[in-house]
Amino acid sequence: MNERDFYVLAYDIADDRRRAKIARLMESMGARVQGSVFEAHLNTAELDRLLKRALRLLRKEEDSLRVYSLCAACRKKVKVHGSGSLTPPPGVTIV
Repeated sequence: MNERDFYVLAYDIADDRRRAKIARLMESMGARVQGSVFEAHLNTAELDRLLKRALRLLRKEEDSLRVYSLCAACRKKVKVHGSGSLTPPPGVTIV
């Protein structure tokens, strides 16, 4: 299996129905950290599959999906203020 990278995915979807479908897709691959923002640890194949599905749902003239890749060094610099925490890699349990 490929090594997983850390991604932040954010969307702005105009239509409620499309937004719900995109949200379900994102929830199946990552963790919701805010209303339309997700964090996910994905390998290349998983990211490609997610984007292929998402792009079939999006209307490019109305909707937006942003995918930010964070390297390990950048991920260590992420600060979370208030409730919540940074999504841990798969297989890691925080007690």
